[in-house]
Amino acid sequence: MASALLLLLLLSLASAQSFSHQRGLIFSLDNGELCLQSAQCKSRCCHRTDGLSLARCANRAAENQECSPKSIYGVYYKCPCENGLTCEADKSIVGSITNTNYGICQDPGSSSK
Repeated sequence: MASALLLLLLLSLASAQSFSHQRGLIFSLDNGELCLQSAQCKSRCCHRTDGLSLARCANRAAENQECSPKSIYGVYYKCPCENGLTCEADKSIVGSITNTNYGICQDPGSSSK
């Protein structure tokens, strides 16, 4: 009985996975859709406005916008920068624990002197 339930669960997960890439049920989520991890979003940013809000996929930060350095948690209060930009932020362990490690997206090729 337990092996039959396990087989049924595995088959349902496999079918959900096969549909997920086509319809965006689990991965390839569009901006505004609920997410649990940034890897689920097309934009690669799962964003929440505060600790009690639901996380939703959002655009990554553009040049001169607030950003967070990429983290292992996968959910951000400020999205990481778009490709080619770097987040000039406090990268200390305290900043990442207290969620105060925000910065500004900068183009590393432009001269800031």
